[in-house]
Amino acid sequence: MTTHPAPTVHDVLHAEPGQDRHFAVCALSGAYRTLAEARRFTATTLGEWGIHASVVSDATLVVSELVSNALRHAAPARTAAEGPAADVPCVAWLALAHEDSGVLCAVSDSSRTPPALAPPAPCADSGRGLWIVDRISQSWGWTPPDALGKTVWAQLPASGPAGE
Repeated sequence: MTTHPAPTVHDVLHAEPGQDRHFAVCALSGAYRTLAEARRFTATTLGEWGIHASVVSDATLVVSELVSNALRHAAPARTAAEGPAADVPCVAWLALAHEDSGVLCAVSDSSRTPPALAPPAPCADSGRGLWIVDRISQSWGWTPPDALGKTVWAQLPASGPAGE
């Protein structure tokens, strides 16, 4: 898999003039339900675009991992007494794009720390998210972090197995 920074998320997909293009974006809060909402948004949006069910399933898993990382590393820290960061209107953004060349899933957050594909401890409860993204996607990477944060993206094929 390709992992590298990209100058912008727009540099990942390259559409020819006249190709079908779809783009959708949603704000992600720090509430407990955010991960489920991101998965539902992904499945519904890609389904409406006519993306093959296997690609929708893979994209939903990739989005789940990218959003989990954004919420874990960029959401404001909360104590148990404060509960989830439901009062924070937006801690990250999820963008989906589809062109003939593929489906792009991108999550932007305020963290300036680039993602790191590190081997998880064998008995660890977490730490496998980017490994999953790496195995499922055609390529993935991130934009260079700046004062506003970074965007982590993954590209998947536009069609299902054997060009279905």
